[in-house]
Amino acid sequence: MKTRVFVDSATAEVRAGRGGAGSGSFRRESHVPEGGPDGGDGGRGGNVIVRASTHADSLLRVFYEPRLFAENGVNGSGQKMHGRNGKDLVVDVPCGTEVYNADTGAWLGEVLEHGQEITIAQGGRGGWGNVHFKSSTNQAPEKFIPGSEGEAFNARFELKTIADAGLVGFPNAGKSSLLAALSAAKPKIANYPFTTLHPIVGTVEYPDYATLRVADIPGIIEGAADGVGLGLTFLRHISRSRMLVYVLDMADTAKAPEEAYRILRAEVETYDPQLAARPALVIANKMDLPEAQARYAEVAEALGFEPVRLSLAAEGRPGLDAVRQALRDILKPVAPGRATALPEKSFDHAEVTPERLRAATFLKP
Repeated sequence: MKTRVFVDSATAEVRAGRGGAGSGSFRRESHVPEGGPDGGDGGRGGNVIVRASTHADSLLRVFYEPRLFAENGVNGSGQKMHGRNGKDLVVDVPCGTEVYNADTGAWLGEVLEHGQEITIAQGGRGGWGNVHFKSSTNQAPEKFIPGSEGEAFNARFELKTIADAGLVGFPNAGKSSLLAALSAAKPKIANYPFTTLHPIVGTVEYPDYATLRVADIPGIIEGAADGVGLGLTFLRHISRSRMLVYVLDMADTAKAPEEAYRILRAEVETYDPQLAARPALVIANKMDLPEAQARYAEVAEALGFEPVRLSLAAEGRPGLDAVRQALRDILKPVAPGRATALPEKSFDHAEVTPERLRAATFLKP
């Protein structure tokens, strides 16, 4: 049986732990007459916590373990002993996961950065033991409080890939080849439609160690925003992108590149108008082919601008550096730990005169 390798949406039954019951114990020891109540409190039930992890790239754990139950709290006992708290259940999910209450549709939260946590189900409170009910008029209370139930509901998990730029294009437009050329990602590349079946993210690195993330999603076809093909399922993976990269197949004989661009823009705008309004880069791919070169001027005139020429199959990959630079100019990634620039005028340490010593700040009290 073929197993699932990528899951971006899953539903699970979530149940926090029940609180432990308080104890109705009385102290009974030799030489201790009328010991009185000594029942301890019950422990708190465990919480269900969702934690973002860069080590997870899919919701496979939730898919294969659809029952997320935290541990119950332990009952209190005599000698005023507090029951142990239930252990929290921590569920590691990919960065960019949103959690909803599947029963009500309420949004419970999201985790975006590695290590970020949200508690989606609170454990029940532990009950009080009978020691809390002792008074001058009731010196032998038998009353104690049972623990409360933890929160329980059906939760829906949805993954939205976190990337700075999202690649958008029709099947076989060359998006996977572009991602492989820009980064160290290894997407499947083949000459048939829908080679990419799930989102793949690659990291683009620059000489000064600045980086940005690019996401490749399955090819979009007309009507994707209405559920046709794979587009509706995966369009949400570019919803967090700060910019979109439209990849046009300039050698496509079935559909004119300018028409393909119009359809792609319309599908994105139908899905999310705010996403369509973000900065965009248009790439004229497969420019190494004669038919693509012949129609470039016509396409540029129809679009009203000149898309970036790209030839990944040609020697030296003409246009790839221009794409890398365009991504950097628009997204402006910052190099980590950039050193502070040196002053324009360097200090002269060649001669230390008495006057310079007297003016030195480190000698002043």
